[in-house]
Amino acid sequence: MMLPRPVSLAILVAAWAIAIDWFLRSIGALRGMSTMLDLTEIDTKAFPALPESGEPHLTVIVPARDEADSIERTLRSLLAQTGVQLQIIAVDDRSTDGTGETMNALAAEFVRRIEVLHIRELPEGWLGKPHALAQGIAQAHAPWLLFTDGDVFFAPGALHLALQTAIHAKADHFVLGPTLECETVTEKAIQAIVQTLGHRAARLWKVGDRRAKDCFGIGGFSLVRAEALAAVGGVQRLRMEVVEDVALGWLMKRELKRHSLIVLGPGLVRIRWIRGPFGIVRLLERNAFAGMRYSVPIVTVACIALLLHALVPLAALGLGPWGIAAGALFYLSVALTIRANRKLDGASPLLALLFAPCALILVWAFLRSMLLTLARGGVQWRSTFYPLQELKENMVPFRMF
Repeated sequence: MMLPRPVSLAILVAAWAIAIDWFLRSIGALRGMSTMLDLTEIDTKAFPALPESGEPHLTVIVPARDEADSIERTLRSLLAQTGVQLQIIAVDDRSTDGTGETMNALAAEFVRRIEVLHIRELPEGWLGKPHALAQGIAQAHAPWLLFTDGDVFFAPGALHLALQTAIHAKADHFVLGPTLECETVTEKAIQAIVQTLGHRAARLWKVGDRRAKDCFGIGGFSLVRAEALAAVGGVQRLRMEVVEDVALGWLMKRELKRHSLIVLGPGLVRIRWIRGPFGIVRLLERNAFAGMRYSVPIVTVACIALLLHALVPLAALGLGPWGIAAGALFYLSVALTIRANRKLDGASPLLALLFAPCALILVWAFLRSMLLTLARGGVQWRSTFYPLQELKENMVPFRMF
């Protein structure tokens, strides 16, 4: 069916605007990501050695709730670290499966190498993970703290390398981008598209630039100086933050004006982030609306933008040579951005061809997160309800979009 000329022209103009925007951003991503420090490529011989005082260099806090399938692998990978003295604190946050028992068994096997804390009740005014982190921090002895999760796997020597680099760079907040593991093409596609869109929220290569506003955090690997965290008010500032990792990055860089840095390191830290093509929908149920600061207008604009980016370039392909050129430039640009992110997940640029269905899945995930939160009057997560008004009143005032 032939479209009216004004409609065709509008689609063509929109397609070119989207394509040019993506192309410019893709060039920026290719240049920027290539400048990011890769821990697997650096020579640490010139770095000062960690002190041999017998005291821990680093306290690793591992909060976990119902992570019986993965917690042993995580803790054993921490126990296998070399070159650094660790205080490992595993926090069982009200688990109903075998998570706590697995922690206890490992603590008995590796005497004085793992400390286990069991949380039975969550006090009012706290979300589960920030509270679990607070309990771990209260027992920490090291000058550096690493916040991670119960489903993250660390390669031997990863923490020594990261800590040495953070100290050498004089960073106060140091994030190592994890390598995302996938089992299916659809998982790879959705992860790749999420990461390409992520550059619109924060340019990772700009996080270390004190003049840039970009800031970020990743829950699987957030390394922070204990004194810097205390200076910003401690984890208490994050007590009702659903996206506590991003909020921590904002506090460190934007409020405290400390040096925040994100680096790469393929294979050093690994996590399977999404399980199945629609795993992102469940994953974002809690995080999406919170990341957009519980703002209906922001979610609405984000969804409309995603719909336009998903549908307009496809529609333009049927509008003759100029439309085909616009659509081709758009998909080339997405492919180039995926290529720029190759050290994060090794995804093929060909996955750009799946941009439209992945974007539509994300639209549904954003809308679902917002509608469920509004309908419930808060966030329901792992059998605990957090009122929306309380979440909004205590959130850190940053914007991801």
